[in-house]
Amino acid sequence: MDGFLDDTCGGLTELRVHGVHGTPPQTTLHHPHPWRVAGDGVTGFYRRWWPEGRPAGGDADVPGVRRREAYAWGGLTSGGRALALWLPLLPFSLVNLAYFMLPRPPRGRWLRHLAEAVLRLFALLLTGTLVGAVTRASVDLFGWQCTAPGRACTLDGAPAFARWLAETQAGEPSRRLAVAALAPLLVVGLLWWLGRRTWRRDEQTVVPPGGPHSPVLLARPRLWHGGAPVWRLRVVHVSFAAASVGLAVAGPFAATRAGLALTVANAAVQVAAAVLAVLPSIARRLDPHTGAAAPAWLTWSCQGLRAAAALTLAATGCAALAGLGPGAAGRQLPGVGAGAFQQALVLGLGLVLLVAVGALAVMDRPRGHDPVERRALGGLGAWVALMLAAGSANVLALGLLFSTADYLGEPAALAAPDPLPGTLFLDDTIWWRAALVPLFALGALAVAAVLWRAGRTGSARLAPRLAHYYGERNAPAVAAVWSCAALTDRAGLVLGVLTGVGVAGVAAATAAGRLGLITPVGGLAGALSSAGSWALVAVAAGLVMVGRRAYRDGRLRRTVGILWDVATFWPRAVHPLAPPCYAERVVPELAARVGRLARTDQDQVIISGHSQGSVIAAALVLQLRPELRRRVALLTHGSPLRRLYSAFFPAWFGGEGLAAVRAAVPWHNLFRLSDPIGGPVFRRLDPIAVVSHGPVSDDPVDRHCWDPRRPALGEPLPEARRHSDYWLEPSYDAAFDRLVRIKAPA
Repeated sequence: MDGFLDDTCGGLTELRVHGVHGTPPQTTLHHPHPWRVAGDGVTGFYRRWWPEGRPAGGDADVPGVRRREAYAWGGLTSGGRALALWLPLLPFSLVNLAYFMLPRPPRGRWLRHLAEAVLRLFALLLTGTLVGAVTRASVDLFGWQCTAPGRACTLDGAPAFARWLAETQAGEPSRRLAVAALAPLLVVGLLWWLGRRTWRRDEQTVVPPGGPHSPVLLARPRLWHGGAPVWRLRVVHVSFAAASVGLAVAGPFAATRAGLALTVANAAVQVAAAVLAVLPSIARRLDPHTGAAAPAWLTWSCQGLRAAAALTLAATGCAALAGLGPGAAGRQLPGVGAGAFQQALVLGLGLVLLVAVGALAVMDRPRGHDPVERRALGGLGAWVALMLAAGSANVLALGLLFSTADYLGEPAALAAPDPLPGTLFLDDTIWWRAALVPLFALGALAVAAVLWRAGRTGSARLAPRLAHYYGERNAPAVAAVWSCAALTDRAGLVLGVLTGVGVAGVAAATAAGRLGLITPVGGLAGALSSAGSWALVAVAAGLVMVGRRAYRDGRLRRTVGILWDVATFWPRAVHPLAPPCYAERVVPELAARVGRLARTDQDQVIISGHSQGSVIAAALVLQLRPELRRRVALLTHGSPLRRLYSAFFPAWFGGEGLAAVRAAVPWHNLFRLSDPIGGPVFRRLDPIAVVSHGPVSDDPVDRHCWDPRRPALGEPLPEARRHSDYWLEPSYDAAFDRLVRIKAPA
């Protein structure tokens, strides 16, 4: 190869780990010609390559002395086209986040096991909610209602396939249901394929052997070793989802002997899946270096469940195609009311989890009133995340139902008088939930207005204190930037308020729908329901549009990938069909690379992590062997470790976890007050205190960077860099030089 490229190991290596948005290597290295020296096209290690030969100057790599290397992991979350298929899986990711938000006090272990079992059962019901929405849209709205004699799909203007099915199978409803069940079965197959594909790609990498056992949760190798438990959970979820489809097909014919047997068989598969889901051993992760293995009976149980689900589904399909009789009568698919029971069960589990998490949070409350050890949402983050998962799943499900009903005919409530032939019926409870959408949107606007007002107030308080540094003219603009960035600290309060309002509204709507207190037909209730239904249709259409564009447009995929960069750092602990955890591949790869770069005591690796890269770097440091840690230093910038991760995941990144990282390696952390994401690690982010007492910190780890830069006399105020380009800060080079331990050879 022509040109100059240092591909040697040893000496001093600056290993840069980028943050969100799939930052390309040329941006991380600030060099137009990166060259991959290890890894593959999905995750790789890159160095600078000079086509014209080695340049003159101190910035060039020096073989065996000093080099700059970048690790690019963005291909795991924003590189593949399958990313477009991840968008409907957001509720599954939120459930996994809820697991890692659980408080873990030394006491109350049984209470934590109860909360974890509730989370796994809740995750199973979320799978049932989304697959059930597809089943209801296809089997109920299309197979049972639309294609029935004299209904919407028999009218002129109906889709050709729907008219063909309605005409040829008019007297065999079980055949119509069997054909309509192909759509939810395709969804179940797609979920299985996505889960298996990413499981084989990302969750089979083993972390290299580290140091002795540590009580710090983040230091345990088993955290990043989820191959076996994720497989078991995937079998449970896919079997449960397949049985729900079979139950929808067989349930209307339970009056016949064959229909009753198939209904009981599918229900038994679901019950068996639920029982396995609540067992603690189903999701237990084991240290890969101890040789421990899961009980054999657990593996046999999962394999037996998988076989039973496949046989039951095949028998249901064959019997339905052969004909199961006329079935029960009704406007809707008989047995569809089980969805209301599932929603009631979800609310009940949410209440149980609220009590359990509240008790755990009280037991885990930090002693004293240390402002640094701040718990977001008072320690109830797991419950809020779970409610957000349920809310987003319901929005997706309702959007699909209203979109399908609007496409095939005219959606209406069961209480609608004198329905037309083209009418398709949805439960009153569904219409009540749709009525909550405009009310929730108004509440969100009110919260946004309060935040805007809080930002204005904070800016007015801060501007006079900045005048001596930026001048009277520039101080208001800088204060506005800093105050806007500080609003991130109110994220927990905002999420808590919106979640509380949403849960109260859903509970009231469910009660009103089940008790028949008010019908969502006519008047203000009818207007709100109609507006909400159109809003849900718009959400569904927008999701499809974004997915299609993300499939074709790599730039949009990187933008959408920001969501997965944050949500999929954590392993699939309770929901195996969520988008995959990239850290289960990234942490082992980085650990192996650091071991290769720092083989002797004459070598040193300075890990430079920006934003989410700093979170990866902190987790990586605790997985290294003690002798390897002595050759490693840590430089973080724009880091959300204290501001977000310690607040929302205190059991993992709280005081104990961050103190372990600090004790393991030398560490400097750069932060700006204009940064809405990053902040200090070992002190509270307080703009007024920094301005009043100066940027000097009592803690040697945190280093404040003024942003925007103070302009020279007569120059305009530079643009604030906020969360980007920490590598260009003069303080970055100064912090890097302070971390260098080895001396370059003469």
